[in-house]
Formats: sequence, structure tokens, C-alpha cells
Amino acid sequence: MASFDELKAKYNSVLDKGDDVGMTVQNLNAEGDKLLIRGVVPSEHGKNAIWDAVKAVDASLSDVIVDVNVQSGLKYTVKSGDTLSKIAKRFLGDANAYHSIAKASGIDNPDRIDVGQEITLP
Repeated sequence: MASFDELKAKYNSVLDKGDDVGMTVQNLNAEGDKLLIRGVVPSEHGKNAIWDAVKAVDASLSDVIVDVNVQSGLKYTVKSGDTLSKIAKRFLGDANAYHSIAKASGIDNPDRIDVGQEITLP
């Protein structure tokens, strides 16, 4: 039976993908001989990306339990180099969805966002 640390290392690429798509990890622990990954993501795109990463590691899901749900309204803090279209592509899978982020965040000019600004992912 693999240890928690071994399972976590095995599924590290899944956790990295979760970070890429804005997953908030709610629970990460061992459930018997399986790794439990529970979290929320801002979009179906993110959920699908995480499942693709899981299947790339072990399509049989023999040693992992994944419980990822979509939750709209998650927050993101703008970092240097971000644009709304880059954020939309990363979290929603479509760069053209920047309008929906601007609307959800009350941003009048989507070309103007500031580092440190908190936005809402629809």
C-alpha cells in the first residue's frame, strides 16, 4: 500500500493542473489506500482539465478519489502580466469569455485591470 506522500507525488501533475485552472483544494488526504482530492473550480473547463490530468496518470482510478465541483463566483487576484483574456483562457478555457469576467467583476473597461485587483470568475 502506497503512503500518502507517495500518492501525492504520483498525482502531483493533477494538483499542478488544479492550480493552473484555479482549483481551491478543500481536502487532500488518504482515504484507506487511495488519495482523496476534493476541491472546487470556476468552470467546467477546469473540471475537465483536472479529469484529463487524472486519466493521464492512472485511467483506472485505482488509487485516487477525485471530487471536483464547479462553483461560480470564485475570486482571483490579478498578477503582473495578466489580462482579462489571459485569465479567461486559463480559467474558463476561452479567451473571448473576458467580457463575462468583466461583467461579473463590475469592470467597465476590460482593457484596464490592476495588479492586486480582485476579480470574480463567473
